[in-house]
Amino acid sequence: MATLANTHDVLLRNRELLEGRVALLGVSDPALLSQCPGSGLAMSEHAGIYSQLAEQPGWQACFGYRCPKGQGGGFDTVVVFLPKARAELDLRLALARHLGREGATLLLIGGKKEGIAGAARQFQGAVEGAMKVDSARHCQVWLGHNQAPPASFDPSDWLQWQTLSSAGIEWPVAGLPGVFSLDGLDEGTRLLLETLSGHPLKAERVLDFACGAGVIGSWLQAFRKARAEKPGRVDGLDVQAQAVDCARATYEKNRVAGDIYASDGLAGLEGRWQAVVSNPPFHSGIKTDTSMTEQFLAQVARHLEPGGELRLVANSFLPYEALINRHIGPAEKLAQNRRFTVYRAFRQLPARR
Repeated sequence: MATLANTHDVLLRNRELLEGRVALLGVSDPALLSQCPGSGLAMSEHAGIYSQLAEQPGWQACFGYRCPKGQGGGFDTVVVFLPKARAELDLRLALARHLGREGATLLLIGGKKEGIAGAARQFQGAVEGAMKVDSARHCQVWLGHNQAPPASFDPSDWLQWQTLSSAGIEWPVAGLPGVFSLDGLDEGTRLLLETLSGHPLKAERVLDFACGAGVIGSWLQAFRKARAEKPGRVDGLDVQAQAVDCARATYEKNRVAGDIYASDGLAGLEGRWQAVVSNPPFHSGIKTDTSMTEQFLAQVARHLEPGGELRLVANSFLPYEALINRHIGPAEKLAQNRRFTVYRAFRQLPARR
């Protein structure tokens, strides 16, 4: 049997605390469910993990914070796994308090390196009688009880709007705790947008891979409209539930033509586009993880029209140039600064034998 994440293993070490109907918020390994006593609701923000949770018998799966209506106050125990972004913990605790009945047991579990010490202070401020009940596998388990649970919970109430500016365009973008673009336009995306301004895409159908809050797609259509050009269509894809929610809200406010897909990579996506743009993530928690982008580069050619363009920004130290050369075509560096490089490549057809 594969080893579970430390936080999941520590929960099973304290399985006697899982009484009655259980809600697990932030599951990272679906194998946990078969080892938990009883059943209930399991939430993940990750589209791939969510699809696996939906296959677990006896459990109701939830993708992100839009849990099924009518679940409020229906759980005796609610487990909160510490999210990667500390700013997201208040959102997760609010959902936990809504799901738990009055007096329900609330558990917070997180790793020491991920910041459980600071998170415990947030937990103490949100629940009744919070106390640490275990410390093992470099993790801590905190227990408290639910009081005055909120009658309703709507993640839309947590939406924040900011006005971004780049290459002469100003436009509104939605944000939620845990979404990459919440703190403003990052340096890599800004460099990518500048190249899209100086070297515009010659494509009417574009896919934004790892679209986040919809920053690139909404800018691209605003840029084209400002130049009195046809805006075309920009679809977006992201693996994170909050990003999908934000991108859809951003698209709606900016009247962007395009669909937003929730998907773990390109494998389950149908269709081809004339261009694919991306500012892909390279972190998983606090560790460098390029596996998603490497898989994306291996698959993206199948979703590009012949001669279609890939435009990608990445940290300059990451080994993407060779992968682009191998899977798409010769990589050209359109822009580079002390941290980031923008690559462009066009899909080449295999040589005839």
